Amino acid sequence: MATPDTKRWLPTSVKEVRERGWDELDVILFTGDAYVDHPSFGTAVIGRILEAEGYRVAVVPQPNWRDDLRDFRKLGRPRLFFGVSAGNMDSMVNHYTANLRLRSDDAYTPGGKAGFRPDYACTVYTRILKELYPDTPVILGGIEASLRRLTHYDYWSDTVKPSILAESGADLISYGMGDKTVPMIAKALHNGFNMNLLRQLPQVAFLADRKYVEERPDTLVFHPYEKCVTDPQAFGKNFVRMETESNRLEARRIAEPHGDRFVVVNPPAPPLTEAELDRTYDLPFTRLPHPRYAGKGDIPAYEMIKFSVNLHRGCFGGCSFCTISAHQGKFVSSRSPQSVLREVETLTRMDGFKGYLSDLGGPSANMYGMRGRNTELCRRCVRPSCIWPNLCGNLNRDHGPLQELYRQVRAVKGIKKAFIGSGIRYDLFIGDEDGTYLEEVVRHHVSGRLKVAPEHTCPHVLKLMRKPPFDLFYKLDEAFRDVCARHDLRYQLIPYFISSHPGCDENDMKHLAIITRRLHMHLEQVQDFTPTPMTLSSVMFATGRNPYTGEKVFVARRQEDKRKQKQYFFTSTRPGVARKHAKNRR
Repeated sequence: MATPDTKRWLPTSVKEVRERGWDELDVILFTGDAYVDHPSFGTAVIGRILEAEGYRVAVVPQPNWRDDLRDFRKLGRPRLFFGVSAGNMDSMVNHYTANLRLRSDDAYTPGGKAGFRPDYACTVYTRILKELYPDTPVILGGIEASLRRLTHYDYWSDTVKPSILAESGADLISYGMGDKTVPMIAKALHNGFNMNLLRQLPQVAFLADRKYVEERPDTLVFHPYEKCVTDPQAFGKNFVRMETESNRLEARRIAEPHGDRFVVVNPPAPPLTEAELDRTYDLPFTRLPHPRYAGKGDIPAYEMIKFSVNLHRGCFGGCSFCTISAHQGKFVSSRSPQSVLREVETLTRMDGFKGYLSDLGGPSANMYGMRGRNTELCRRCVRPSCIWPNLCGNLNRDHGPLQELYRQVRAVKGIKKAFIGSGIRYDLFIGDEDGTYLEEVVRHHVSGRLKVAPEHTCPHVLKLMRKPPFDLFYKLDEAFRDVCARHDLRYQLIPYFISSHPGCDENDMKHLAIITRRLHMHLEQVQDFTPTPMTLSSVMFATGRNPYTGEKVFVARRQEDKRKQKQYFFTSTRPGVARKHAKNRR
């Protein structure tokens, strides 16, 4: 087999930099993930975007932070900045289960091996770089930095922690999706470090003094971090303000005191246009792991998505426990059909492709092309969700363009089947349409199992989750069975449920077990709730109250209580029998 040409990837070593004839780098990106040159991996996307702007970019994947730090030294100092990301997951979510047990694997590492990134990776990497190169700017990005940009509850230390800016010593955070912001940062640094220029950019967070904040009276000032540590009510109010601003089409600037400084969060950039999103996905990704991993085993996260196509970004579902809207935004940006089809055709020419797309979807597979009919109404809206507690009358939820795209993908030569692996929001179409979308999905895009996420069965728990009543699932189940019967399909509806969410106690889990048993469900897609930073659910878990209403919320905090709740996912509704059943499964 011929040796792959490493010039097709961004360089990861001194040798690869020299092969390109470069004597200096503009940007060096550090990531907690293995380097996979695919549009589903954030570091690859940012690297390719900067490359397209003419910058010389290198990637240092999974640097060794335990030894003499040679991985942090080998490429030297970049001309513009170091970019740091923990990877596609928060490093603590990556490392630990909901029961705080250390995971034995890592899906973003060759061979699935654990131990190739530190806890709180962004902070560890940044502190090392700042010690080695104190005068070179460090820009944080990715989901870990994005969701820890303000005071947040950290489940793994069971503490309210300050902004990651204050802990890490980084100069700036590019929060959310960096397609627009990171090139602006590079341009602002082109003639040297100028914090005044960086502070003018959208979708960044930085530390500033009191004078800076006082000179901008339109800034929304939060309760100080120190008060949030001792006052759950102040912490909850900060979250409500933050989430409200995050869900605005035109947000305000935020400032949160940390000691004698302020963490300032500038409003996000406007949602990506179709052309801007197309430009990102049309970049020359190899769609392959870097050749440095040859012979080291598959990268599980890559194997899962290598023959998948992402149609859009953003989610207006607003689920309490989900970080998608906090990171990608509430407003959906969709690709053009032409861009999607170009990517599909590229996949058909890849080695190992056998005609099956594993996923044709997005954060929620059926939000493609959906937005408010009247932008002025969206501009005044602060709802966290366009579909909860009821469907917004201004939302254009026509599935027609998506169905037409499905048909075009099916018509591409070499495509045998395009599955929808990501979940669909059935509250967008069940009970208020003619059934054509569900029928098209079931007939043409299901591998025998359709994933949906009712999450729970109890009304008060669903309300806290910002999920629709379970009665809607009954309607979906009936419609799904009807489609299967008419077309002689022996398919399954696979529901996803969560235990131990704030508001849920053992009686609620018993109710869930009884209902799902009546429906003859075999529960596979189940999860014990993990409080992740910057979500409503994590605030309720930390404070025991709903910050929007002030009402007390039951929280299963002890690991034993969480284990008891999860046991109800098994066949019996009695914990003792469930425990025995779980032991037998092990």
